[in-house]
Amino acid sequence: MRDNDKLADGAAAQPARPAVMIDVAKRAGVSHQTVSRVLNDSPRVRPETRERVLRAVEELGYRPNAMARGLVSRRSKVLGVVTFDTVLYGPASMLLGIERAARAAHYGVSIVTLQRADRAEVLDAVGTLADQGVDGVIIIAPLMVAAAALHSLPAMLPAVAVEAGPDAGLPSASVDQVEGARLAVQHLLDLGHETVWHISGPNGWLESRDRVDGWRQTLQAAGASVPPIIAGDWSARSGYEAGPVLAAQPGVTAVFAANDQMALGLLRAFAERGLRVPEDISVVGFDDIPEAAYLSPPLTTVRQDFDEVGRRSMRMLLGLIESDGTRTDSPQVVPTLVVRDSTGAPRSR
Repeated sequence: MRDNDKLADGAAAQPARPAVMIDVAKRAGVSHQTVSRVLNDSPRVRPETRERVLRAVEELGYRPNAMARGLVSRRSKVLGVVTFDTVLYGPASMLLGIERAARAAHYGVSIVTLQRADRAEVLDAVGTLADQGVDGVIIIAPLMVAAAALHSLPAMLPAVAVEAGPDAGLPSASVDQVEGARLAVQHLLDLGHETVWHISGPNGWLESRDRVDGWRQTLQAAGASVPPIIAGDWSARSGYEAGPVLAAQPGVTAVFAANDQMALGLLRAFAERGLRVPEDISVVGFDDIPEAAYLSPPLTTVRQDFDEVGRRSMRMLLGLIESDGTRTDSPQVVPTLVVRDSTGAPRSR
């Protein structure tokens, strides 16, 4: 093979370079300024020209450079997210819902994960994201101490909280945890159980507090006795350890666990003691983890729509970024009860 042939073959083997804005301009027969206006949604472009440019963008597979677009719009097109303890199903699912909503809005996401959710770490994380030039920040703050820090955020940085409670001082997107607990407890009362015992989440969590409130309020409204709370820590182990305590109590026929992991541990503890679910004791969880339908028996639980929380938090934040900064609140996302085989009518124990 001749050297020229080798060079030709080598050149042919090289991948084509990514399209740039000038390529789009040539394909559409317009200036690169016109392409820039179209990509930045400027109204100063005729509809037929806009259509021609967008068609060229699609044909060439052109992907706008976020930094270049930021120079034009004075926005980075990046949002900051502060989160922590993403091993837990709830916070991890909240984060995933926010990421999906950001992608749908054509924003990138910069994430800071905290080791501790105290005031100093929250403010330091927000400061780090502000130094990166993010357009706004979403803070997942289900701990009371983290929610308290939200009152000290920089005033000029658009910010939205997730699961931070009504006193966060920021626009907040959240699931109605009290209603979720009410659905769980009312389901058990409607089946004929005289009362419902509760394994709570740890102290300091807003979700734990609200689920306790919903459990207690529902029992009181029905005129049922309110048993002592058994404290858990969200882990399957704490649910498992609650099992012998509940099994030793006479007359326990129904238990509401504040999350599915604790319910999972509880099912194991009951099985080891020869207690049948739901024939002897009914169990309801919270979250509807992917494994809930495959437990033995399949778990009745409360489902949270984390994607909807992400969409609402994104809408509120973009509203702050694109408007005069006026606060807009969003109604809480209403959870749903998913009834499976772990609940049934009571039988005497």
